[in-house]
Amino acid sequence: MNPSPPDPARAFGSVAEAYDRGRPTYPLEAAEWMVGRQPSTVVELGAGTGKFTDLLVRLGHDVLATDPDDEMLSHLRLRHPDVRTATAPAEAVPVATRSVDTVVAAQAFHWFDSDAALREAARMLKPEGRIALVWNEPDTRIPWVRKLAALIGRQEVDADPTDILVASKRFGFVEETTFRHWQPLRRQQLLDLVRSRSNVATMDPMAQERLLRKVDELFDAYDRGPDGLLLPYVTRCYRAVVRPRGTIEEPEHSADLTAAAEAVRAGSRQEGDGDRGDQPQAAPEDPGTTLIDFR
Repeated sequence: MNPSPPDPARAFGSVAEAYDRGRPTYPLEAAEWMVGRQPSTVVELGAGTGKFTDLLVRLGHDVLATDPDDEMLSHLRLRHPDVRTATAPAEAVPVATRSVDTVVAAQAFHWFDSDAALREAARMLKPEGRIALVWNEPDTRIPWVRKLAALIGRQEVDADPTDILVASKRFGFVEETTFRHWQPLRRQQLLDLVRSRSNVATMDPMAQERLLRKVDELFDAYDRGPDGLLLPYVTRCYRAVVRPRGTIEEPEHSADLTAAAEAVRAGSRQEGDGDRGDQPQAAPEDPGTTLIDFR
């Protein structure tokens, strides 16, 4: 029997260090637009190594950072030892109902079971709370970035979640805006950025090495000084306010999914566990995190 191909959604833990070194941050203005400037309670889904968490902390928000991969979260904990974390999937988060001002996901929503994750976000949010989603997209109008994209592939999914949010009927009007920023990259950072992509992390080792040699050659062709290259990004941001309870018609199968999520929260009341893209499931015990009630 042939082994199953690697699941890209579960590849990040194996390249957590490269991810932390090579992935870009986000504009502070984007975080302000998504979450606000006044301190508030925020649950971050798919927080990874903490690239967006950095900005939430800088803005003074009370953050619970969650991710299904504990190896990714270990980097976040080193950088922000005072930030609460939970190893949990987006579809079942150990947070009390109606206790959160904003639920955010940075470069992660496309990995979730969208319906289950939106149901969970709506459960956690206070009345008038909102969900906020963001993606960094390389600006391929720049010649060297276009060549890089041709080498490593355009794995990015359609980052516009508007149709999914509207179809869920759990959120109101979707607002969107964009910001632009640049990521300085020296050679090793560029190689780490490429290594951290799920489609590269799951490659055969020899194929991965050939690709990295080509990326190395691309850097040599365009490097013009000690500061390396500048990779331009378009940061696309979306936000929507949760609809009032009682206005949502749940499908018939929602009771089973809700029960599964409640089993994770009530049964363990600790950090959940799972993999990026997993369905809600019972989590093993972990004494590090209790059910969190921001109230």
